Amino acid sequence: MHIDGASRGNPGLSAIGIIIKENDIVIKEYGEFIGVKTNNQAEYEALRRALEICTDIDKEVNILSDSELLINQRNQKYRIRSQELKILSREIASLEKNYDKITYRHIPRSKNSQADYMANKALDKHLSTGASE
Repeated sequence: MHIDGASRGNPGLSAIGIIIKENDIVIKEYGEFIGVKTNNQAEYEALRRALEICTDIDKEVNILSDSELLINQRNQKYRIRSQELKILSREIASLEKNYDKITYRHIPRSKNSQADYMANKALDKHLSTGASE
């Protein structure tokens, strides 16, 4: 799974993008506007939603993200200091129990362009409807 959170401003209007692949074939694309969040909150929301979506697809998943903070916190290399991220982290830990194996891997932003595209597409769609938060 490729995941990404986009935030225009920090905090600002935010969205998430998720690309689920099996054997390098895209089996699901997902984008969602999530309101006003920080970019780190958007990254965590992308992970939370991806874990919810994937429970019916596979019990072993590889999470690929260009967020070094998210990956290092999920791999327990960094502590989580933000109260909001601690809450999201607990929700994610609960969702992780639905899986037999989860691998978290940091990738360069250039390798995460599809998930970034889905997040920005959801954000642009929200902005074009004239909706305001």
